[in-house]
Amino acid sequence: MRPWSLVAAAGIVAAEGLVALGLGVYALVGTLAGEATETTAALAEAAFGLLIGAGLIWVAVGGLLRAERWGRAPGVLTQIFLIPVSITVMQSGWPAIGVPLLAAAIAGLGTLLAPPTTKALYGD
Repeated sequence: MRPWSLVAAAGIVAAEGLVALGLGVYALVGTLAGEATETTAALAEAAFGLLIGAGLIWVAVGGLLRAERWGRAPGVLTQIFLIPVSITVMQSGWPAIGVPLLAAAIAGLGTLLAPPTTKALYGD
């Protein structure tokens, strides 16, 4: 039986992965439609979004939901990276995006570092 905190952490990481995957697809479609001014940079951005998204989904489903120890480190690292990104987004005049991103990062860290998650992944 997985604790609620581990399931919640997996859900948060998976949601972040889906968003990254969606942004990667969006960038790819826009690039292929000729909307990008710098094609090489746009393709690199799309590839980055697709790889990060797929990686986060793999971490969530293949690592955290299966209670594999290795899943916690990339999950925590992602949340740590999202905190300054969300603050930058808010300072750039997009609080409607930055605030939920910050909330997700804090919730992700909280659930990944919660005692029930630690016990499920590492034992007593």
